[in-house]
Amino acid sequence: MTTLLLSAVGCIIGMIVGFVLALARQSRHPTLIPARILSDLYVEIVRRVLFLITLMLFFFGAQVLGFDLAPLTIALISTSVISTAFVSEIIRGGLESLKPAQLEAAAVMNFTPLQTLRLVSIPQALPIVIPPIFGYFVLFIKDTALASQVGVLELTQAGKIMTTKGHSALLVYAVVLVLYFIVSYPLSRLGGYLENRFVLSRYS
Repeated sequence: MTTLLLSAVGCIIGMIVGFVLALARQSRHPTLIPARILSDLYVEIVRRVLFLITLMLFFFGAQVLGFDLAPLTIALISTSVISTAFVSEIIRGGLESLKPAQLEAAAVMNFTPLQTLRLVSIPQALPIVIPPIFGYFVLFIKDTALASQVGVLELTQAGKIMTTKGHSALLVYAVVLVLYFIVSYPLSRLGGYLENRFVLSRYS
């Protein structure tokens, strides 16, 4: 359940906040220049720091600053921060892949920025960003095992504890493997279904 919680929270927050950051990074409005700069810095820095290092920074940083946070809370924050940065970059790439002529046509038709985003940018970008986003989420689920390094009892750590209590290591880790597969396989299938659906709707 802890692995599911870390994965679900990281994926959901990554999608929501990552989308907002991608829009900020795409904006060229003068008033949003500070937001664009901060978003770029956030994404570029976080994407280049190892998952484990980010966990440790939040874990020890909370202690130094005097925050009494549970290890699970620190892991949830860390996984959300990491997921947000990677998803934001994927969405940004999808939005930038749009042909300029489509955006120019929306401007000629007097679309507002929100209408352009809802009717032009998002429908065109979805078939492009869905495969890499869901591919990242599958890898992200396995990366949540690193949360055990800050004291979180997740799936892999539970398997390790079972082996130290004398249970068969082969059997325990075989069960862990199956459980990771049960969690990640439906997600990959969902990604494939959504990809096909949006591609078909795009060309229908």
